[in-house]
Amino acid sequence: MLFAVRFKDKEGMFESRQENLTKHIAWLDQHQNTILVGGSLRESPDQVPIGGLWIVEASSRDHIMALIQSDPFWQIGLRESVEILHWSKAFEDRKVLI
Repeated sequence: MLFAVRFKDKEGMFESRQENLTKHIAWLDQHQNTILVGGSLRESPDQVPIGGLWIVEASSRDHIMALIQSDPFWQIGLRESVEILHWSKAFEDRKVLI
């Protein structure tokens, strides 16, 4: 199943985010078969991130939650909240490079 996972970061955590970004990116790379797309969310390109978005292929929400809890960003307390939504891709046969 496909899921969209949206994170909201806690305010005042940008320095911690930056200090742990390399670990987080390496962790995402280790899980590239499950986390198909990932990236930060911002109000505008020149502002600091306020959260993140993943597209995930997983068997269940429980699987995703276990994965999230192993993410360095989760472990340092960066995330204020997480929303896990089932996602239905409109054109299943189209592969998109982003």
